[in-house]
Amino acid sequence: MTSERAVDTQWTAISEQLRAEVGEAAFQSWIKPITVREVEKTTVRVSVPTRFMRDWVLAHYADRLAELWGAHDADISDVDVSVQPERYSSLNSEPGKPERNYVGPMRRASDDDVVIKTEPRDDISAPLDPRFMFDNFVVGKPNEFAYAAARRVAEAETVPFNPLFLYGGVGLGKTHLMHAIAWHIRRSTPERNVIYLSAEKFMYRFVRALREQNTVDFKSQFRSVDVLMIDDVQFISGKDSTQEEFFHTFNALVDQGRQIVISADKSPSDLAGMEERLISRLNCGLVADIHATTYELRLGILQSKAEQIGVDVPPKVLEFLAHKITSNVRELEGGLNRVVAHAQLIGRDITLETTQEVLHDLLRANDRRVTIEEIQKRVAQHFNIRISDMHSARRARSVARPRQVAMYLAKQLTSRSLPEIGRKFGGRDHTTVMHAVKKVDELRDRDSSFAEDVELLRRMLEG
Repeated sequence: MTSERAVDTQWTAISEQLRAEVGEAAFQSWIKPITVREVEKTTVRVSVPTRFMRDWVLAHYADRLAELWGAHDADISDVDVSVQPERYSSLNSEPGKPERNYVGPMRRASDDDVVIKTEPRDDISAPLDPRFMFDNFVVGKPNEFAYAAARRVAEAETVPFNPLFLYGGVGLGKTHLMHAIAWHIRRSTPERNVIYLSAEKFMYRFVRALREQNTVDFKSQFRSVDVLMIDDVQFISGKDSTQEEFFHTFNALVDQGRQIVISADKSPSDLAGMEERLISRLNCGLVADIHATTYELRLGILQSKAEQIGVDVPPKVLEFLAHKITSNVRELEGGLNRVVAHAQLIGRDITLETTQEVLHDLLRANDRRVTIEEIQKRVAQHFNIRISDMHSARRARSVARPRQVAMYLAKQLTSRSLPEIGRKFGGRDHTTVMHAVKKVDELRDRDSSFAEDVELLRRMLEG
């Protein structure tokens, strides 16, 4: 039987050996977050906080972990890696040391043993991703204002502005900043109650409370927090009852001097289907937008990511990816992960040629990607109207026809659904978009001049 102390000693030795093998950056990213759960017969069971981390550890370190553990204990032949969020473990560990947070006494388990799992401090907040800290958020011109605002909220002893409203496109860093705020507050003032969750989950909990006739507990839970963080608030657009409850929760927390942080894909004033009084409340704090990434910022993000995972990626490959994948940071990092994983699993060097081969689908998608905003801007310029006319209720032919052309091109050149396209044109219904597509097709067939205009716009947008 292996004692707790023996397993503790083994894990310390193994993790230190891995630190020497993989380097400090990779150690901090992948080895330090590992928690040893139990030793059962021939298997060591460990856990990591996220599914992404589990997949990476299984692909890159599981075999080596088993090999090293087998050198310390001949009975061990396998390492089992599972996902179990440890929301507070990384805040309590000693700097530079691997996690050794055991569930119950650490010993070799028998067949009759039951593994006891720890419960999170509350059952409202979603788990926080340990990768999303301020230290590894790459700052550039497009996001420096949002970053500074987020740090101010995280570090302030009193509420500096309420709410902090972060908005920007998909994959630009809103969620990263929200997690970073929560981590910082929990580390610096752990006695404060921080709740982070999506607007969708807020709505689900509210609907469940209504169904179970238990709204008193719901109100008590959400109105007694110190910091409330709601991600993707656009999901409650059009949900009147949820907006009503959110509005009252918002007011109650502001009146008590509690901090609120909210994110969305667009500014408060552009959130279609949101009540005016709620939009007014969302605008009353600090609204910080995150713009699309620049080449310099994308390159910095790639360099930081490569350093984190401890892989030497040729500068030409990083520069190529920064030029080619311009849509969002998530796709950018995903592309780098695919390139690195391919090189390590196949045993080939990372080169420009292998990068193009591995990412052919992603690169092709980015080459032809056009946004609805770009389409509206180009069409407005071509027909000499204002961009605001694309969203307005004006029905004059001089405005309505270009708007229909823009809807048509949005359907042809983007992967957005008809309802999504309609929302981008002043909250119009999907049937309006269908009518516009049909009308433009008819006009192209019988008016060659009009058809040339549409084809010219298409070529300019695709080029």
